[in-house]
Amino acid sequence: MDDEAAVDLLIRAVETPSVSGEEQAVAELLVERMRRAGFDRAEVDEAGNAVGHIGDGARRLVLLGHMDTVPGEVPVRREGRLLYGRGSVDAKGPLAAFVAAASRAGARAGWTVTVVGAVEEEAPTSKGARHVAPLWRPEACVIGEPSGSRAVTLGYKGRLLVDYRHAQGTGHSAGPGESAPTVGVAFWNALVAAGEELNAGRERIFDQLTPSLLSIRSGSDGLEEWVELTVSWRTPLWFRREEWEARIRELAGSAELRFYGGEVAVKGGKQNPLVRSFLASIRAEGARPRFKVKTGTSDMNVVGPVWGCPILAYGPGDSSLDHTPTEHIDLDEYLEAVRVLTGVIERLCA
Repeated sequence: MDDEAAVDLLIRAVETPSVSGEEQAVAELLVERMRRAGFDRAEVDEAGNAVGHIGDGARRLVLLGHMDTVPGEVPVRREGRLLYGRGSVDAKGPLAAFVAAASRAGARAGWTVTVVGAVEEEAPTSKGARHVAPLWRPEACVIGEPSGSRAVTLGYKGRLLVDYRHAQGTGHSAGPGESAPTVGVAFWNALVAAGEELNAGRERIFDQLTPSLLSIRSGSDGLEEWVELTVSWRTPLWFRREEWEARIRELAGSAELRFYGGEVAVKGGKQNPLVRSFLASIRAEGARPRFKVKTGTSDMNVVGPVWGCPILAYGPGDSSLDHTPTEHIDLDEYLEAVRVLTGVIERLCA
């Protein structure tokens, strides 16, 4: 796949809407382009993932990206070498780079290179990654997320979500009791304070338990009033879910709680053939490679603990543009990432 075809693939993928749960059209596009690009096998699997394979060796390299995006239309347009559009960075840019690089590298003796465009990464379900996790035991895995073409991401924090609901009889606003919204705010403040106690002495954000109040809602029917909160935590490597849930239940009292969306934090090592292949390929571009860790989550949190192989995340794009109304990718950086990934496949599978 030459540069022109690689750029066209990315543009067509970005032009095809694929909000989580509605990825069929872009999956069919990717399968068609993988077949055209020389993949030995390509299909949409039972979960809706776009999956392509090159080679039939016993050793496997998995390039796992995701096709879905968050909601919100960003008009697709070119401004010079910049491509604007929802998903251009997160994460159709990295996924298209996987397809282009695998096509360029071609079949490698003794190896199977598998590219996956997963569904529902942007949803708590991570349906696509969970579907493929039990299917293979790869030698190495690259997750398609924006790191910048000259950096690799070694780790992601975990995640835990909770829905909180407190209800009580209504009372006069001038009365002595606290309103339901006041109780909800007090609960949030207590959560923040409890987290700060656990974070004492931990300076890096990657090592801290960080909360986010995603929503707060309240209402009354004249007899009962209620408040609902949805809270998210980004969790560090040392996090113990059972202990934290017990603490939350203690703080919540009689309120209703629902925990979900739990993912463990994950961090890969630096001393392995996958990392060395990336360092060499980035240096071959005349660049100085860098390491990153991320405070969000990705499909690395799902497959990393299952596969237990060398793993990292890589892809073109500035992650600060994820989910924003100005999401865009530099096409020259995208093509540099294609070259880096091609070199990684050639080196790792030599």
